[in-house]
Amino acid sequence: MTSVVVDASAPSAATKGALESALKDYPNLKVSDQASLKADARKQVDGLVTFLTILLVMSVIIAAVGVINTLALSVIERTREIGLLRAIGISRRQLRRMIRLESIMIAVFGAVLGMGIGVAFGAALQNALADKGLGVLAVPYATLGIYLVVAAVIGVLAALWPAWRAGRMDVLKAISTE
Repeated sequence: MTSVVVDASAPSAATKGALESALKDYPNLKVSDQASLKADARKQVDGLVTFLTILLVMSVIIAAVGVINTLALSVIERTREIGLLRAIGISRRQLRRMIRLESIMIAVFGAVLGMGIGVAFGAALQNALADKGLGVLAVPYATLGIYLVVAAVIGVLAALWPAWRAGRMDVLKAISTE
């Protein structure tokens, strides 16, 4: 990348126009000032952030399916224990609440672990690129908080079907299951 430094005291619009007319035979060259270079760099970073956000949404969907699968298998594997809990007096509502809390714990723990690893890798990357102009580490605490709340909501939603299934189990059949 070749750059031309122009005296700041010269009128920028006239200078830019003269440079553009001198370079009109070279369509691969672009005349830009510092503000447009910053805007171009900001567009590239925003595109990368958008791409990473799309990847995050996809991973959240996969994680939600994983939590549903884990809870469904947990209910199937613990059929006898669920039957025994129901036999000693736990209500369907308490059983559903127990499974919902388990789901919330799984989802929030996964989110906290993922955020911790992401912030650590982001800090390491920023530290590695500090000499390249990336001198400020900005952790979006509000966004991370929103993601944590979304993880808890996904945990509640992921528990709906397994909790309903566990609550509908016949106590006698569940106890007799091996």
